[in-house]
Amino acid sequence: MSSRVSGDLEEEEEEEEEEEESVNPSEVKMSQIVMPCHSNHRQELSVGQLLKWMDSTACLSAERHAGSPCVTASMDDIHFEHTISVGQVVNIKAKVNRAFNTSMEVGIQVSCEDLFADRHWRVCHAYATFVTQRKNDGKKVILKPIVPHTQKEQVEYSVAAERRRVRMVHDDIISELLSHGSIQQADNAAVGNAVAAERTKVESVELVLPPHANHQVNTFGGQIMAWMVNVATIAASRLCQAHPTLRAIDMFTFRGPSQVGDRLLLRAIVNNAFKNSIEVGVRAEAYQEEGPNRHINSAFMTFEVLDNHGKPCTLPRIRPEPVEGERRFQEAIARKKIRLDRKYIISRKQGEVPLSVPWDPTNQVYLSYNNVSALKMLAARNNWRLSSEKDKVRLYTLEQKTMLSFRVEAEVDVPPHRAFCLLAELSNRPSWDTHYQKCELIYRVDDDDFLYRVVTPSVNSGGMGSPTSANPGERILQDFILLASKRKPCSNGDPYVIALRSVSLPTHPTTEGYNRGEVLCAGFTILETKNNMSLICYYNQASPEVLPYISTDIAGLSSSFYHTFCSCRQYLTKNRLQSESEELTGQSQAAHTDSPTCEHEADRLSVVLQSTHM
Repeated sequence: MSSRVSGDLEEEEEEEEEEEESVNPSEVKMSQIVMPCHSNHRQELSVGQLLKWMDSTACLSAERHAGSPCVTASMDDIHFEHTISVGQVVNIKAKVNRAFNTSMEVGIQVSCEDLFADRHWRVCHAYATFVTQRKNDGKKVILKPIVPHTQKEQVEYSVAAERRRVRMVHDDIISELLSHGSIQQADNAAVGNAVAAERTKVESVELVLPPHANHQVNTFGGQIMAWMVNVATIAASRLCQAHPTLRAIDMFTFRGPSQVGDRLLLRAIVNNAFKNSIEVGVRAEAYQEEGPNRHINSAFMTFEVLDNHGKPCTLPRIRPEPVEGERRFQEAIARKKIRLDRKYIISRKQGEVPLSVPWDPTNQVYLSYNNVSALKMLAARNNWRLSSEKDKVRLYTLEQKTMLSFRVEAEVDVPPHRAFCLLAELSNRPSWDTHYQKCELIYRVDDDDFLYRVVTPSVNSGGMGSPTSANPGERILQDFILLASKRKPCSNGDPYVIALRSVSLPTHPTTEGYNRGEVLCAGFTILETKNNMSLICYYNQASPEVLPYISTDIAGLSSSFYHTFCSCRQYLTKNRLQSESEELTGQSQAAHTDSPTCEHEADRLSVVLQSTHM
């Protein structure tokens, strides 16, 4: 869930210009000119001050939507793409992307403006989670839903549920990486000349005074973040003996309240030093004159040291402390791997080749996120064109530069939860789809994600593009290694989702007699309509291996899409009935407004943070 690359932003901004201006009533804008008092020694805006402004803007947006006091529960990863100089203007825009039950996701965009050169550029893009404080009688404030108006708002609304899913397992990913033994051990012999981690330790105490409080008379969350950045910068400076630049902050969660009169104990230490970057861990605890320390927050910040040409410098190695230091050393490697996975999987452009990303358990969460979010983003596009229709089965197309996508949709007299269960069983698809000759389950990742090998008829003679075809005139089959990710609705109005994308597996390389095809983005969305019927939509971003199957339909020369969908409808109708116990279970799942999984984290944080900072 790191910020997207600049190229993607430019494409998004071009698309936004064609849309009507958003009417999201929760939107809040803040503009600040950077004064010397906001800057560091390089006359650049300090990240701590920027975090204050970001948190303040996001909180105002959350409270505008909730109509009640809100507190920051967490902040997703932030990657700072550019610095901001004194005299330039910071523009911050925040709006609620989606409201769940008692929590909401707020999207924050930060850009910089040079008043004299008439230039604008993006600095960072972040997502924050806010929860409502309970009323005086202890009851929760139930949030009203967000109604997206533009295509971009629809995308953010739809993908917000998937981002929440990733947040909830963030800590588990680190634990699993370490437990699988995929993280290297600290080689003390190899780092004999390295800097001892103890030398980078920083400890600082701040007294929370009224100027540090927010409008709820609690410690301002942005102020806590700023203090944490300060001690982390000092720790990084002690290692590199230079002025470091903060590049990224990993996702962090506020764990407890803080009030005026608290003493905040801030500790920082360099966890690991890589070739061109440093990870610093920071822990914030609050205490009164008497009583135990309370853990408020922990964060992990990545720094670089730039030379005179703006290029990253090579950094000294770090020698970790025994036991705890070695644990932090290994966890820093795990977090770096996660950051690289995100950069490769999530931030890469959809048209990059190869399409299929290598799958392994350590990157499963982000592959699954990318799989589902890509399908939701495709479904949210508003420029689909109706290509043909037969007996209320409609074929739509979407042209995006060099990419052609298609959508087939129709209503089926089957309850949505039942249609979801049937279509999610991908192994049954050969029984109704002639394009699937064979579909075998390779591996069940968890309850929602599966790996399949699919065999399809070849549409080209001679095994075009296949290095394994011995006979140029031989007609060979195609096979695909697919990750299938299924998702139930997170709230009313959400569709059921079955997302498909290609991955590569070392255990299943290309084999003789088969062309290895690739699926970029495909799958089903299932939405409940009137009388417990289902609107079923099938999407596919047509790769070269897939396009020949549908090209004649798009050209109006055939209607194989119609016959395939009719077979699908017959399959669903034939298997519509189920046992009474299954029916009751399905109705219960379909009737919920917010699933327990979706609200588990928010409910827990709402209790912990009833009187916390902004």
